[in-house]
Amino acid sequence: MGTWRTLDARSAEQKEHAHAIVRAALRAGVRLIDSSPMYGEAERVLAEALPRRSDAIVATKVWAARVREGAAQVEHALRMFGGRVDLYQVHNLLAWREQLTLLERRRDEGAIRAIGATHYSPAAFGELGTVMRTGRITAIQVPYNPLEREVEGEILPLADELELGVVVMRPLGQRGLVGRAPAPEALEPLRRFGVRTWAQALLKWVLSDRRCHVAIPATSHPERASENAAAGDPPWLDHDARDYVARLAGK
Repeated sequence: MGTWRTLDARSAEQKEHAHAIVRAALRAGVRLIDSSPMYGEAERVLAEALPRRSDAIVATKVWAARVREGAAQVEHALRMFGGRVDLYQVHNLLAWREQLTLLERRRDEGAIRAIGATHYSPAAFGELGTVMRTGRITAIQVPYNPLEREVEGEILPLADELELGVVVMRPLGQRGLVGRAPAPEALEPLRRFGVRTWAQALLKWVLSDRRCHVAIPATSHPERASENAAAGDPPWLDHDARDYVARLAGK
């Protein structure tokens, strides 16, 4: 699950709503929850919302141009998450050489389990490929949905070759795709794959590419967490079904 905007809670009422989203997601079987210091209060709200630290695989990011600032972000996050982050990523490749050195040191100390790198822009995929080839990361986070398929060119084949984990951001197209849902009857051919809603069709489309390991849709509605989580179970879409979803998305 993603936390951008949805867990950036400031008031007591907003925090309670954010906590309800996290609780609903955990009940539905969601395990990986992704955050960043770029997302305002989201890291802190997530940490407060977890009943037990072991309930979630926590992924967060370092987002700093200077090592000193990055180190402060990492220390702050580790304190909030009980001294351990499962996946620590360099956000948007900012100062990635320096920040990877920082993350590697904390990994060797046992505070970080895995290191990754992220970027949202296809213009940066060449540099992301360079980082992937260094052997210093074990996961990437990239955008992927039926209307954003640039990662199919180099990034996904390279991740598969290097056996890197792939976290997919924007599986719902930053809500743009969800807002263009087809008529309910258009989903009938997908019911045999367990698809009941358009959001599930989009998430299944991503996860049926077996080079992708987890999708992180955000939601501001607790009840949607269960709907989204259901898309993470097989059966997976076959080639024809994925093409069908892509056609629906392009209409």
